[in-house]
Amino acid sequence: MARTVAARHRMCRRVGEPLCGLPDCPALKRPYPPGQHGRIARRRASQYGLQLMEKQKLKFLYGVTERQLRNYFERATRARGRTGERLLQYLETRLDNVVYRLGLAPTLPAARQLVVHGHIRVNGRKVDRPGFAVRPNDEITVRERSKTLQPVTQGLEQRAAPPPYMELDRERLRGRLLRVPSREEMPVKVDESLVVEFYAR
Repeated sequence: MARTVAARHRMCRRVGEPLCGLPDCPALKRPYPPGQHGRIARRRASQYGLQLMEKQKLKFLYGVTERQLRNYFERATRARGRTGERLLQYLETRLDNVVYRLGLAPTLPAARQLVVHGHIRVNGRKVDRPGFAVRPNDEITVRERSKTLQPVTQGLEQRAAPPPYMELDRERLRGRLLRVPSREEMPVKVDESLVVEFYAR
């Protein structure tokens, strides 16, 4: 399985905001690009540079590879509706992201690890593929023996209530995707139109 091995907070520093979602992200104290020239004002990025940055942010936020993101984009272009919104919906309903949004893990990498190691059940069946597409009314549960794992307890302590298109029973550690979210509901600070323009070149 492909995974990102880049420095954890490099993208956060580059865009000047804590994309990782951690309360101790270095971007909160140093909101400028890393390196000895990070504080120096740089010239305005070109249109291509803006498109590339938004695409890189999207890859980072959902922890997908370039090939995976392009495949999602091609699916979105064939689907009905706005391509950018459909792209985000495909990414938002990945199993690892749903586990993270529900608060069953403190970070997306931790959620992916829970899935890959077989700690997550979908409708009572083990699913160990992070990219599994969760459908509305699918039930997401934590395996009984895994409910006391540190990532699970830490996620429940750190995360607030899930977004409005999900519900979570904190006592039973049982969550559900209520519906496919609209663009306004998705907590993603990305201009998806620039991503569409990047791939449509």
